[in-house]
Amino acid sequence: MKFPLYFSRKIARSKDNKNTLSRVIVLIGRLSVALGIIVSLITISTGLGSKKAIQERVADFSGHITVKSTQSNASYNTSVLERQNLDLKKIQNNPEVAGIQSFATTTGILRTKDNFSGIIFKGVDKDFDHERFQKFLIEGNTPKIDGKGYNNGIVLSKKIANDLHLKLKDSIVAIFSKADQKPIYRKFEVVGIYKTDIKMIDDQFILGDINHVRKILDIGKSDIGGLDIFLKDISHINQDFPAIEKAIGYKNYAEKATDKYPMIKDWINLFDNYIAIIITLMLVVVVINIIMVLLILIIERTNSIGILKTLGANNNQVRAVFINYTLLIMIPGLLYGNLIGIGLLLLQRFFGIIQLNPDNYYVSVVPVDLNPLYFLLISIGMLVIAALALIIPSYLISKISPVKSIKYN
Repeated sequence: MKFPLYFSRKIARSKDNKNTLSRVIVLIGRLSVALGIIVSLITISTGLGSKKAIQERVADFSGHITVKSTQSNASYNTSVLERQNLDLKKIQNNPEVAGIQSFATTTGILRTKDNFSGIIFKGVDKDFDHERFQKFLIEGNTPKIDGKGYNNGIVLSKKIANDLHLKLKDSIVAIFSKADQKPIYRKFEVVGIYKTDIKMIDDQFILGDINHVRKILDIGKSDIGGLDIFLKDISHINQDFPAIEKAIGYKNYAEKATDKYPMIKDWINLFDNYIAIIITLMLVVVVINIIMVLLILIIERTNSIGILKTLGANNNQVRAVFINYTLLIMIPGLLYGNLIGIGLLLLQRFFGIIQLNPDNYYVSVVPVDLNPLYFLLISIGMLVIAALALIIPSYLISKISPVKSIKYN
């Protein structure tokens, strides 16, 4: 074992630390490191967890990538998807694609005796992914579409159901308008109620049979308004998007779920900035405290520095002793910080203690991302940055004279 590491470990284990100023200094250093680790873990875990949860909610409702006709533009009354040059098999055979479902949308109004609500009717076909939608259902089921006839069951959001005082098995009249024609009336039965916590979705969308939309928009029995494409991993959406875009034909366009709602996209991008700012602040606080610990330890052990130099240790060796000693002080702080931080995150993960207003945050419970790689990188990064930050202040040791330091009291 090299001399600096050996001697620094001997100092760290010395019983003198329990009876001198070192005990207080060591405690301060460890507390600052533990606090920095706890705050950093919570910040990155909840920040990335919220970012991922919001992206997945939007994507699981409307597809990671949506394909529509260029004639649809931003209209919710979808135009017929152009089949020409649309290579559906190529998309289906893409190893990153988990599933595809067809849809068509139109706008309308749900009306009761006392109230009404503007809605976007999203018609789904027999290829609808019922299992993926289960996470949003809070009551009832999704309508079983077989492609034949008309299924009158619809799924409302909890927000719309509350506004219109509707519950399962209630009947509701929907009104759809067409240019230069009389309004079209349809009577539906509420078979399910969902909640995504995404305001732009919950305020507007209902799900039902695509054949109703085909009839309202007066399109063919096999025509669709678009495709919802689901990927195996939303974090790869930017890499997978170009391959999908090349297979849809020039008369259609593809849109990523992360770009569909600009307000949500801007909100998600803020997480990266907040995470970077908070972790930087924690690093600054920890580094300042650790430097102060090093300087006080140097002052306190001036006699020891003089003795080491007298016995033949050079400045670099003595500096290494105190840098190693300070880093050894950090390790218990790192361990306790990780234990407490991960413990708090596990409590939130399984019990959802901290709740949020979904109207403002798009999630009702603070989500956490328990990726062990993040925890490891934070601890190693803090240790490495602290070691580098200690190099410059440790040069104070080279200014200490052996003769004067031995006399120092």
